[in-house]
Amino acid sequence: NDMKVNVDFDVCASTGACMQVAPEVFEVRSDGYLYILQENPGPEVADKVREAADLCPTAAITIED
Repeated sequence: NDMKVNVDFDVCASTGACMQVAPEVFEVRSDGYLYILQENPGPEVADKVREAADLCPTAAITIED
C-alpha cells in the first residue's frame, strides 16, 4: 500500500533538508519553493521519505500510509 506525502506549505521553510534525503520525492526549485515530485512514492523510497519528514526543521511534512 502506497504512502501519501503531505506538506504544509504555510510552515515549510524550503530549507531543502528533505531534498537532500529524498530527492526523488522533494525538490526545492530556483524560485525558492518546495515541490512534491511524487505524492504517492513507492515502497523503495518509503524509508527515505520518513527520514525526510523526521528531519524537517518546521515539521511541515506528514506521511499517511
